[in-house]
Amino acid sequence: MPNRSLELEPLPGYDPAVGVWLAALQEARTRTKARVHDLAPAALDWTGDGLVNSIGTLLAHVAAIEMDWLFTEICEQAIPADVLALLPPDVRTADGRLTPVVGLPLVEHVRRLDEARAVLLERAADLDATDLHRVRRLERCDVTPAWVFHHLLQHEAEHRAQIALLRARAGA
Repeated sequence: MPNRSLELEPLPGYDPAVGVWLAALQEARTRTKARVHDLAPAALDWTGDGLVNSIGTLLAHVAAIEMDWLFTEICEQAIPADVLALLPPDVRTADGRLTPVVGLPLVEHVRRLDEARAVLLERAADLDATDLHRVRRLERCDVTPAWVFHHLLQHEAEHRAQIALLRARAGA
């Protein structure tokens, strides 16, 4: 049996330096969607003893944070109204917890993830290798698009691990 090929080819149509980050983000999203594939509806909103967030809440949070970092740190603008309409109304409650997102079918959560990613891919089309490393000097931090992509990969992977734990604990 031949060895499996573990390579990241830049997404076509993008500057190769940007395209490789986007390929990594796509791989992460594929893994997240595989983790929730065929999830029982009851497990989507389940929270057990001592657990605060449901799988549905985490999925909504991943999409919202992706859009927040894209627009605030990379595009240096407010999230446009049409994009805000894709997201939950508030990311966090007054006490800092993730806003619960319950009562939606899995297909809606996956649609939100897909639409958020489509926005990111569209906006990333204008980035090139130089811009990828251009520092944005913002009030709360200095940041590059490369770091944002790194952060989004880490963020999604960490929440995917939480989703796996929730799924196992829910018996789904």
